[in-house]
Amino acid sequence: MRISQLTLALLLTTTFFACNSTDDNPTLPQPLTATTVKDLAADPPTSVDPQTGQAIGSTNKFTLFSFRENKQVPNTDSATNKWDIGFRGTTVIVNGGPIRSGQGGAYLHTGTFEELTTIPTSATFAQDQSPTQLAITTGSGKGWYNYNQTTNVVSPIPGKVLVVRTGEGRYAKMEVLSYYLNAPATPDPTSKQRYYTFRYVYQPDGSQKLN
Repeated sequence: MRISQLTLALLLTTTFFACNSTDDNPTLPQPLTATTVKDLAADPPTSVDPQTGQAIGSTNKFTLFSFRENKQVPNTDSATNKWDIGFRGTTVIVNGGPIRSGQGGAYLHTGTFEELTTIPTSATFAQDQSPTQLAITTGSGKGWYNYNQTTNVVSPIPGKVLVVRTGEGRYAKMEVLSYYLNAPATPDPTSKQRYYTFRYVYQPDGSQKLN
């Protein structure tokens, strides 16, 4: 009888400490942090016509990028889901749609980068349907940028956030900060163009929470 009582006491003590240990050290999800990418070359030209701003000598190839890996993906992997978003000049593509191989899509959110903590339930993700019908609309004032014909300068539109479903079906938010090398505060026609500086938050768990 005494042995049974001692055994029971030991079991209760072990259980008590085990529960306390778990309660004192809960496993909490880590907050997501923004990553800044600087001067990602997006098919930069060898020269620019100072009168029209037209790029000369570019390769016409997209620069592909993976949010999960935080790195450029080679064009040889363009037919895979290894990349999420691509840049060529002011044109932005996503890895989803009948002309792509990934699960991606995108929409342009109006609001601040910080305030967008969860993708709205009303959000509709478009995909790249053809080289001329893209998820992120091209043209000044139609997508993420404005183009000043007087100064030949491209400027990100304040309060525009690109929300991307990645090639693997996860989510990220992205804000373009500059279109010029070294992100000058006041770019001019002599500034080297087609170099993206942007920040993004990637959600690896597949949920639509972005904070």
